[in-house]
This record gives sequence, structure tokens and C-alpha cells, in this order.
Amino acid sequence: MELRNIAIIAHVDHGKTTLVDELLKQSGAFRANEAVSERAMDSNDIERERGITILAKCTSVEWHETRINIVDTPGHADFGGEVERILSMVDGVCLLVDAAEGPMPQTKFVLAKALALGLRPIVVLNKVDKPDAEPDRALNEVFDLFANLGADDDQLDFPHVYASGRSGWADLELDGP
Repeated sequence: MELRNIAIIAHVDHGKTTLVDELLKQSGAFRANEAVSERAMDSNDIERERGITILAKCTSVEWHETRINIVDTPGHADFGGEVERILSMVDGVCLLVDAAEGPMPQTKFVLAKALALGLRPIVVLNKVDKPDAEPDRALNEVFDLFANLGADDDQLDFPHVYASGRSGWADLELDGP
């Protein structure tokens, strides 16, 4: 079985925990009769209460013949050492961006570290089903951010996916599930 290690980068409330919870449910990580709490990756009370990641943690899903280890990354500059440790261990990153808000400061900090390490992010435009979502604007802002952070040509040619973590779908086209 092939193995891939990926980190998820996201600003607070852009849907990282919801997306990972949905990936775990859809991948069959839980039995059909098993009760699954929200925020499966938030391991301590402060993380659950505030919806933030302080300590890195890992879970995995299987897709075809590949085990994908998903590492939840802290998004705040105060946890820079933890972020650098995680990014040095992964094969790639998913940059999760709210399609209404666009990239935010916490996103920029971790993304800069990932780009400096030569990682090529996959961009996930989340919450595209929100009434105020502007995925085209958000995608353009992400491109500008990559360029401003010194991304190379390969990194600037990033793949992107449209998603609604809450509704449990993702697609390469903006026409929904």
C-alpha cells in the first residue's frame, strides 16, 4: 500500500475540522453504528472550546491503494516550531480557504513556511455553497498570495478543488456535487 503524508493549512473557522470529520466519515473510518462526535481531531478542551489547533495530531484514511495520513497543523505564529516540525515530515499540503473570506493572516504564516520548503499545495476552496461565497475572487487572492510569498512557477500552477465540508462534497468544477 502506498503512503502519503499531508498537512492541512487553514485559518480559524475556514472549515478544516469539519472537512477532516467528513473525510473520516466518508472513508469508512467509523463503523456504521458508531457515534461520531464533531471535532474528532480536536483533542483537548481548549481546542474543542475555541475551535483552534494547538497541538499537531494525525489521522488517516484509505483511498484506493493509498493510506493518506492527514496532519492537522496549528495556524498561529505562536506555534511556529510545531508548524515547521510538521511541514518537514509531509509530502504535500492542502490549503483550505473560505470562498467568502479568502486567505487570512494565519493562512499566510503557515503557507509561507510550506512554500519555503518547496511543497506544492492543493488549494481547497471551501464553503462555496455560502450565499456570500466568491470562489473566483478567493482563487485570485490565493494566486496573488502565492506570488507575494515567492512561490516558484510549479507552485503557482497549483491544482484547486471546490468544496462544501459541511455538506460533504468536493468537485473539480464549480457546479456542485
